[in-house]
Amino acid sequence: MAINNRKEFRRFRIKKRIRKVINGTLERPRLTVFRSNKEIYAQIIDDINNKTITAASSLEKSLLEVKITKIEEAKMVGKLIAERATAAGIDTVVFDRNGYLFHGRIKTLADAAREGGLKF
Repeated sequence: MAINNRKEFRRFRIKKRIRKVINGTLERPRLTVFRSNKEIYAQIIDDINNKTITAASSLEKSLLEVKITKIEEAKMVGKLIAERATAAGIDTVVFDRNGYLFHGRIKTLADAAREGGLKF
């Protein structure tokens, strides 16, 4: 894998270190977060069967219609993923921050998912 700069390489190393420990099962799947400069995405994944159970992102039509900040978008995505997870019968997950530092939009999404009923 070609890593273009030091920042990406640092995140890649942290991500590998996290994924050695975190693994999602059907009983306790992995909630992973991807953050780009504009958008934020969340998926709940069963790593044993290699299946995405549910997903949410800031590109949802309901979120695109309103003009909100990126922090508020992350909060809405966190609530949305928690709502979809409980509809799929999932109440506990393992949180995978995907190499990002746990502050800002990542922390906001995690807190909103917890408020929505997910336990991690």
